[in-house]
Amino acid sequence: MAYVYILASGRNGTLYTGVTADLVRRVYEHKSKAVPGFTSRHGVDQLVWFEQSDSIDAAIVREKQIKEWKRAWKIELIEKSNPYWNDLYSTIV
Repeated sequence: MAYVYILASGRNGTLYTGVTADLVRRVYEHKSKAVPGFTSRHGVDQLVWFEQSDSIDAAIVREKQIKEWKRAWKIELIEKSNPYWNDLYSTIV
């Protein structure tokens, strides 16, 4: 299993798209700012969307696809399943 996910700094805030084999661990790393980088610098730690894939290769392809999208398309994707931009982390732990 693998996951593609989108984190946000808040509703309509800064977005980050990533891929991982362990969603709980990876989101925790973002939340705890365990790894310095874009998300820790910009306060991007709310899990607002994720999708499960059967393989890491499929997840990477999907991540690259989403990263190419316009911001409006990403927002539409998020709001389709999470219209209030709730932090979904508590639903996966």
